[in-house]
Formats: sequence, C-alpha cells, structure tokens
Amino acid sequence: MSYIAGVELTTVATNAEGPEFALGTVYRASSGKQYKYVQFNNGAGGVACVAADCCYYYAVSGASAGQVDIVTSDTTDNGGVGAGVFQAVIADTGYGWIQTKGVAVVNGITASADGNALTAVGGADGEFDVSTAVTDFICAVSVDDTANIIMLTCPD
Repeated sequence: MSYIAGVELTTVATNAEGPEFALGTVYRASSGKQYKYVQFNNGAGGVACVAADCCYYYAVSGASAGQVDIVTSDTTDNGGVGAGVFQAVIADTGYGWIQTKGVAVVNGITASADGNALTAVGGADGEFDVSTAVTDFICAVSVDDTANIIMLTCPD
C-alpha cells in the first residue's frame, strides 16, 4: 500500500479542471476511516450531489457495466452496490472524495433502526435502506438511527 499526502476531503474539481488524483485512489486517514476519489454522475433523474448523502456505483438504468469509479445519488441508475458518503458537493461529471469505511453521519436513512444492515437497494435518492433480501449487498450498518450515524463497509 502506498501513502498519499495533501488530501483535502472537501476539495472538488469540475470535469473541465480534470481530476486531482487518479480515479479509484484510496486514502486511509489516521482515524481509520477510508475514502475513495471518484467521478460523480447525476444520472437519468438529474439528482444533484449533496454532501453527507449516500451514493451508489453508477449503473445505467440499474444494469451494472462493472463501473467502480463513477458514483451517483440517483436510485434509478443504481446497480444495488453502495459506494459511500459524499464529503462535499461535486458538480455533475466532476471529481471528489467519498467515505467508504468507518463511522459517518449522513443526511438520512430510509426506514431504519439501530443495528439494521443497510443496502443501496430500495432507498430514496441519496439514502441507504434496510436490507430485506439475502441477495442485497450490505454496505453499512445503522449505529444510531435517530442521529443518522452509520458504519460504512463499502467496497474499495
């Protein structure tokens, strides 16, 4: 594993500016939290990026083409795999950081209770939902539902 310096998790870049890091770059903070550098796509529904919203790996109309460096908040373009939580507002086709592992405070969780396994399947735009099927990919666990605190376990 290599280490990188100079990471500002709230710094974003537009598509015209280009990415600051290689897409897919992983950064592990001294806190143990882990982050990934990605490109944002607002999807068919035009769902804007909101800091502290959950995001999903981009899959046009829900059919994944194996894309793991582009994320969306649009559940219609969600292949069922949670990617993480936005650290800042990223413009459509722009670049920035998402948190993929560790404790995070999010804007909302769809119908959860403490200890529930969370998935990208079935939630509202920008939220994870409670897993209801054994085939759901579990990307987080609800730690404190009333305070919207989750423990992320998303893939790198």
